[in-house]
Amino acid sequence: MEIGEANPFRVRAYRNAARTVRAYPHRLADLVARDEDLSALPFIGESLALKIHGIVETGSLPALEEVRRRTPAALATLMRLPGLGPKRVRALHRRLKIRSLADLERAVRQGRLRTLPGFGAKTEAKILAGIEQVAQAGRRVNRLQAEQMAAPLVAFLEGIRGVGTVTVAGSYRRCRDTVGDLDILVTARRGADVMEHFVAYEQVAEVMSSGSTRATVRLRSGMHVDLRVVPAVSHGAALHYFTGSKEHNIAVRTLGAKHGLKINEYGVFRGDARIAGRTEQEVFDAVGLPWIPPELRENRGEVEAAQEGTLPRLVELGDIRGDLHCHTRASDGHDTIRAMAEAARARGYEYLAISDHSKHVTIAHGLDAKRLAAQIAEIDRINESLDGIVVLKACEVDILENGRLDLPDRVLEQLDLTVCAVHYGFSLPRQRQTERILRAMDNRCFNILAHPTGRLINERPPYDVDLERLMTAAAERGCMLEVDSQPQRLDLTDAGCRLARELGVTVAIDSDAHSAAALEFMRFGVEQARRGWLGPEHVLNTRSLDELRACLPR
Repeated sequence: MEIGEANPFRVRAYRNAARTVRAYPHRLADLVARDEDLSALPFIGESLALKIHGIVETGSLPALEEVRRRTPAALATLMRLPGLGPKRVRALHRRLKIRSLADLERAVRQGRLRTLPGFGAKTEAKILAGIEQVAQAGRRVNRLQAEQMAAPLVAFLEGIRGVGTVTVAGSYRRCRDTVGDLDILVTARRGADVMEHFVAYEQVAEVMSSGSTRATVRLRSGMHVDLRVVPAVSHGAALHYFTGSKEHNIAVRTLGAKHGLKINEYGVFRGDARIAGRTEQEVFDAVGLPWIPPELRENRGEVEAAQEGTLPRLVELGDIRGDLHCHTRASDGHDTIRAMAEAARARGYEYLAISDHSKHVTIAHGLDAKRLAAQIAEIDRINESLDGIVVLKACEVDILENGRLDLPDRVLEQLDLTVCAVHYGFSLPRQRQTERILRAMDNRCFNILAHPTGRLINERPPYDVDLERLMTAAAERGCMLEVDSQPQRLDLTDAGCRLARELGVTVAIDSDAHSAAALEFMRFGVEQARRGWLGPEHVLNTRSLDELRACLPR
């Protein structure tokens, strides 16, 4: 619609609604099935609620098909590339007849973009890098999207008569930040017609292969699903094998070979005799290892640590005592301070920091000094009347391009903590971007660096920054780095979490929730931290309120 110069208010309405759908932690299809009022959700009016009902019930959206007839759908993908907004994409389509990423790549390599006003060598380089990023993303989806496909399918399979356990293995079970396909293992009684039901699942668009114990389908979403029915006697071996990673499996098989054992998806064998494999614990016991959490199975030292007895006690969702980054209606959130606090209390939290955007983020209706002062007073009033949880005064403060913080110190000093972030100027060279953040860290009001690399999974690459240098500086200054739990961010990455652990930097795992329901996203950040070998002692918000307050002053 935007490329086709539609009414900007209609474009904004669809975009806001899309943000609501993306950020909602549950499947809207389930709300439709329960006949709940979708128009009660933020930015979903009656018209858009009807359209969502139509998508759920028919799998299509007539309004989208109408737009596609006028504008090639692939042009929307072009807008994910750096430097390409709707006007530039429209110009590429009209002047150079570009209809796809492949067309654009050819035009860039042929130097044809330079014939258009506003396009030069630097723009071409950015576009090529963006094309490579999109190509690498491929069909992989983020954790929430994968879960929204996997959960109803698992529930469907569990409802089949004769089915025992149903487990999603692969990168999904290892909690990787993106998932390419779903590997599902099922145990079932002899004669259970699992495959017949599986290929008839309502979301199946294509049956690619089907046999008595294995089938592969493509869902309507495009996700490929492999289903395997395995006997109970080899379920643990199959679960270990199909959970992976490949490199981890090779390391365990190599260790097994040293014990005279053969390990595969059917079990652990000494000669022709199966000696283990009913459970994963049996597989690990056979090679003299303790059970290794799936999140660590990447052959990054976990087998050696298990042999030495030094596997870490990983952080768990139950260790989290509060959330230090969330938004309310005051900026770009959807709920009030009290509603957010009550939802956090219901999760068993001791504290919740309200960290609405500062004024530089105008698109999010960020707070200036006057509005922030009013919010501080409101939080004081709420704390007087709210039992069981303490609302902390915070702000997501923009780090300006010169390294200054977006609000003066005299204002920030009134807060319990600050969550400081880069929201623009992503294309700065590595040294300038690093120096920008280091200068901000020099401010004693700086507490936590939010989403430290700025990436959006499958949408925007991380900005170029020397993360090790930032972490070293953070450790020296008493600053923390964030693991943002939004499934399209998950920033820090797992490798970033591991680096923070090695450099002695404390991290804060935050939901970055923009609604009370989205506080649930905390679990994705915990998974990411676990992949980075973090224990409760490495995480700021596993501390009690008193311990937290002792950690914050600079």
